[in-house]
Amino acid sequence: MNARRKFLSVGAATVAALGATLVTAPDASAESQRGCAYPRVCFYKTQADYDAHRPTAAYKDMTSTFQELGPRARGSLKGVNTRNDDGVIIKFANKPGAWCMEPNTRWHFGSDVVDRIRIVDSPTC
Repeated sequence: MNARRKFLSVGAATVAALGATLVTAPDASAESQRGCAYPRVCFYKTQADYDAHRPTAAYKDMTSTFQELGPRARGSLKGVNTRNDDGVIIKFANKPGAWCMEPNTRWHFGSDVVDRIRIVDSPTC
């Protein structure tokens, strides 16, 4: 009986240990969205580019100042931020103020002409 109790005790400990590893939260995983590879901020000039998962421009560097967008990004219809922890401050040529694109989000800019971005080490910009 003592051997059986010992076996059950070891078995219960093993099950408890395995159970603990199964219920832990998975690590945050980096992944691509709409053809935009992690850790980038991508722009899509047209709806067709977006639907085809074909970004027309991508940015990945954090900077201390705003980056002027090149012709392949400026005035894009849509944007995607694949970064897990970093926000993107967006400025528009035709609209005052700045806006925050939070991590792992997609934006539809519509008629607003995005012309500058700044990737920052903060999810809330």
